[in-house]
Amino acid sequence: MGGLTATRRPTTEAALSRSFIENEVLSLLTRLDQQQPFSMTMPMTPAASVADEALRAVTDHLTTGRRSLRHQASHFLRQVRSGGVADDQLQAGYALVKLRFNAILDQLDIFADVLSQRAEHQTGTWVAGLDVLATDALHLSANLYHPPPLMCFLDRGHGAAIRRARTRLPGGDENPVAVIQIPRERMIGSGIAASLIHEVGHQGAALLELVESLRAALRQRQARDNSPGWKMYDLWISEIIADVWAMCHLGIGATLGLMSVVSLPRYFMFRMQTDDPHPFPWIRVRLSIAFGKMLFPDRQWVMMEDIWQRLYPLKGLTNRQLQIIQTLEATMPHFVQLVIQHRNRALKQWQLHEVLPVGQRQPADLRRLYREWRQKSGSIYLAAPSLVFAVIGQARADSLISPQAESRLLGQMLNNWALQRSEDRSPRRELRTIREIEKIIS
Repeated sequence: MGGLTATRRPTTEAALSRSFIENEVLSLLTRLDQQQPFSMTMPMTPAASVADEALRAVTDHLTTGRRSLRHQASHFLRQVRSGGVADDQLQAGYALVKLRFNAILDQLDIFADVLSQRAEHQTGTWVAGLDVLATDALHLSANLYHPPPLMCFLDRGHGAAIRRARTRLPGGDENPVAVIQIPRERMIGSGIAASLIHEVGHQGAALLELVESLRAALRQRQARDNSPGWKMYDLWISEIIADVWAMCHLGIGATLGLMSVVSLPRYFMFRMQTDDPHPFPWIRVRLSIAFGKMLFPDRQWVMMEDIWQRLYPLKGLTNRQLQIIQTLEATMPHFVQLVIQHRNRALKQWQLHEVLPVGQRQPADLRRLYREWRQKSGSIYLAAPSLVFAVIGQARADSLISPQAESRLLGQMLNNWALQRSEDRSPRRELRTIREIEKIIS
C-alpha cells in the first residue's frame, strides 16, 4: 500500500506478546529519532540566541541522554527477541524504557520553553540581554567557583524561579545549565533585575554552600540567645540570602523591585506561616531595608522605612503578630551583621560582602555615574550590566528618571548586550544606539 510495509503476524500467543512489546519499543525509538537538535529547529536571530556554552551544554546533555536510551532499548530488544524472558518481565522492562523516554522528552521541553521564546520579535533579544545580566550577577570578584551557563525565559505568573544547574532533572540526570524564569509582567523596568538577580543568588548561594553554613551559624546563635527570632531567620535563610545577593548588586534598586513584587492585599502582607521558606512580605521588605542601611549607608533608607510604614501600617494587627514583628526587629541588626560578615570554607578568607560588588554600588557613586552618563552617554557601554541596573534603580529612587525613560533605556541596553554577545555589531549600529540613549537620558 503506497510505501507501507506489512509485518508477518506471529502465529503463537507468546510470539504475539513479544511482537507487541518489540513494536512498541521500535515505535518509541522512531519517535526519539524525530527529535532534532535545537540548532536545527529554533528560528532566532543571532542576537537572540543563548550563549554558545549554554547551547553546547544542553545539546551535549540531550545527545548523551538519547544515546543512553538507545543503548538501553537495544539491549532490551535483544532480550525480547531471545525468547528466554517471561512476558510479564518483558512488560516491566518495557515500562522502564518508556519512563526513561518520557523523562528525556520532559527535559527537552524544559529547554525548548527557553529557546522557542527567542523567536519572538524583540522579546527574544531582550531575553538574551537578560542572559548577559544574569551571567554578570553570578561573577565574583574572587575566583571561588566555576559558574555554570545560564539561560532566561519569560513566563506568566507573579514570581520568578530558577532550576539550578547541577540539580536533578526529570529522570534523575544532572542539569547542565541554570534556567531562570522571569515574570513577563516585569519587562522592562529596573525591577526586573531584582527578580533576576534574586534567582541568580540561589545559584550563587548553592555554589558557595551558604545556606548550610549560615544555618549552622544561626542555630549556634539561637542556642546562645534563646530568641525565637533566630529560629525564624533559620527557616527563611535560603530566600533571604538570595535577596542579599540582589541587594549587593543593585543597592536600593533591589528594595524597590522587591516592594513591587510583594505589594499585595494587606491580609497577605502579615500572613505568618511556620512552614513557608519565604519571610512574610512585610518583614521581607524591612529586612531588605536593614541590609541596605548596613551595606549602603544613606538617608534614603529612612525615607524607604517611612514609605513602607505608611503603605502598610501596623495598626489592626493581633498581639501575636505584633509580638513576632517586635522579636524580629530586635534581633534584625545582629542578624544582618552575621550574614554580611559570614565566612565558610567555600568563601576561604573572604567575608560574604567582600566577594560581592558592594564597594562599587555605594549611592554616591551610583549618582555620580548617572550624572556622567547624562553628559557622555557612550560611557554606559563600559559598565557591567548589573551596575547599569543599579545606577538606573538609584536614579529611579531619586526621581531623576521617569518610568517611560527607564523602560526605553533598559530596553536599549538589553539589545546592546545581546548584540555584543553575538558579535553582530557594526560601528554604524553602535553610533545609532548611542544617539538613542542620549535622547533618553538627556
